[in-house]
Amino acid sequence: MNKVRWGQISTAAIGTVKVLPGMKKSANAEIVAICSRDLKSAQTAARALGIPKAYGSYEELLRDPEVDAVYNPLPNHLHVPWSIKALEAGKHVLCEKPIAMNAAEAQTLLDASKRFPHLKIMEAFMYRHHPQWKKAKQLVDDGKIGELRTIHSFFSYYNNDPKNIRNQADIGGGGLMDIGCYNISLSRFIFGAEPGRVVSVVEYDPTLHTDRLVSGILDFGRGTSTFTCSTQLSSYQRVNIYGTTGRIEIEIPFNAPPDRPCKIWHQADGKLEEIVFDIADQYGLQGQAMSLAILNDTPVPTPLEDAVANMRVIDAILASGRSSAWVTL
Repeated sequence: MNKVRWGQISTAAIGTVKVLPGMKKSANAEIVAICSRDLKSAQTAARALGIPKAYGSYEELLRDPEVDAVYNPLPNHLHVPWSIKALEAGKHVLCEKPIAMNAAEAQTLLDASKRFPHLKIMEAFMYRHHPQWKKAKQLVDDGKIGELRTIHSFFSYYNNDPKNIRNQADIGGGGLMDIGCYNISLSRFIFGAEPGRVVSVVEYDPTLHTDRLVSGILDFGRGTSTFTCSTQLSSYQRVNIYGTTGRIEIEIPFNAPPDRPCKIWHQADGKLEEIVFDIADQYGLQGQAMSLAILNDTPVPTPLEDAVANMRVIDAILASGRSSAWVTL
């Protein structure tokens, strides 16, 4: 077998619009099934994407012996329960971020996954698979900006639709869970460490009760990361990484387009270099990496322990917002 046969749980737009089209480009991934609680919805998505099987329930897809692995883009509160059900059904799992509602629930998934050591499971932080982030990480690790001291990141969009799952607090909506998780993840990724303490200011929508504006500081001991994320600001994203002798700026750090080149800037020794990357679909690269880990029985690029650690920082940021004080991890 040189291809992993994938199925998607639900017809969530992130999957049908971005993830599955990207994975269809992967040499070692084949999309064979999709499901929904509404059969017609699943059939419509299957026709649009050229997927051979459509099911009217999540359970039917998990019972299909011809599905090797599942992609789980369900709302946040369903990530852990359905990922565990998938593991119990003998399926490998790629689960959308954030992995859980909180760190304790994420730990539950990690503990459950240890009962199935032959199965692979990974959180779908697709940005880490894009060449621009691999290059940024390499530049930092190779000392090309001197000693890493601080990271500034910003991620925002405007959406106040109460029907949108991102604005439903009881199922894991809010800015920090939806996009702030990227600010935290990239900080830990670039520093290659966990923050020792965090502090934040969290503003909640008075009607939706979701966090709509979050600014935080992560203290890594040898440096800091500051970020702002918002669900009710003009759409924008940017990352700046600063060292003692240079800096890196990433133009489109998170939603890297799959149909045109991306670029970053590296400034050092008085020179500013623009680094342009060939067209790359980060969702396809993610699917390919996960598929190869399954086929070759090698570790996934990002272990589930990383997802639990990211949730711990999210929890701490929210706790700091409530207490208006530093929170130690």
